Amino acid sequence: MVSSSLSAQPAAPAEERGTYRNPFIDCPRAADPTVLRYEGKYYLYPTLDGKGYEVFVSDDLVHWERKPKCYTDIRGGVWAPDVYLHTDGKIYLYYTVDDGSATSPRPFPKQIGVAVADSPLGPFVDRGILVKGAIDAHLFRDDDGSLYLYYVNLPGGFRIMALPMGDPLTPKGKAVEVIRPTVPWEKAKGQVTEGPWMLKHDGTYYLMYSGSGADGPDYAIGYATASSPMGPFTKYEGNPIAKRGNGIFGPGHHCVVEGPHGDLWLVYHQKQDDQVNWKRFLALDPLWFDEQGVIHCRLSRGTDQPAP
Repeated sequence: MVSSSLSAQPAAPAEERGTYRNPFIDCPRAADPTVLRYEGKYYLYPTLDGKGYEVFVSDDLVHWERKPKCYTDIRGGVWAPDVYLHTDGKIYLYYTVDDGSATSPRPFPKQIGVAVADSPLGPFVDRGILVKGAIDAHLFRDDDGSLYLYYVNLPGGFRIMALPMGDPLTPKGKAVEVIRPTVPWEKAKGQVTEGPWMLKHDGTYYLMYSGSGADGPDYAIGYATASSPMGPFTKYEGNPIAKRGNGIFGPGHHCVVEGPHGDLWLVYHQKQDDQVNWKRFLALDPLWFDEQGVIHCRLSRGTDQPAP
């Protein structure tokens, strides 16, 4: 969770920080990244082989060391992790996994579960399933300590839900639909709203998400705002804020993390080309709020950029 009350513009780059270039990590086909900042280090968890989650560790968001898997699951189809450090000192991994009922590659019967560890490197111990027929979990902790699980409900078509949680393992109350595909960019390939990520800035809740099919070049990122974590949310009229163009294809399914110098960074994936496929790589680029509270980002590929 990033609760932002930072300056309106990204921090001025310092020459001594050096540069980075996307893809910022040598890990072909990685996607759906989440990053945890823990005791001065960054821990990156992507979708990779569908069998579990590797961990990559960095001091600066630029140089990464690959570590062994922190979680494996024999059910397969392990996707889109979310990792959360709670006030009890434990780390909670929200995973997406097959539910065992699939008889063909599509549709994907999926479910969301949670596992717990004492270290970001794991091992994470499974604590059971939270939601069936769902993908792409993200846990948000509000300033008052309240917890909310955002996820994508598949029955009825890629609807983002908000579920109050009594604690990191226990739902409390009923899930409410907060986002569904309604506008053209979300329907460029299929009708999709997924990959939720919550930011809070100056008392406003910003629910970021990705739209269109993730295997297509028009996959993109937008956001909606509300005065409550449960909505109702109003989609930003300037969506999508991250989209194809200038040699960039299918930017999406992201997280946001605070960099070493206090500015915000978008960690996401791009597609290798403009074809329909799952060839993706991880990317890192700056994100900021302007004085009117609008989110901006600047995407790059294959060029040197000022490092975090």
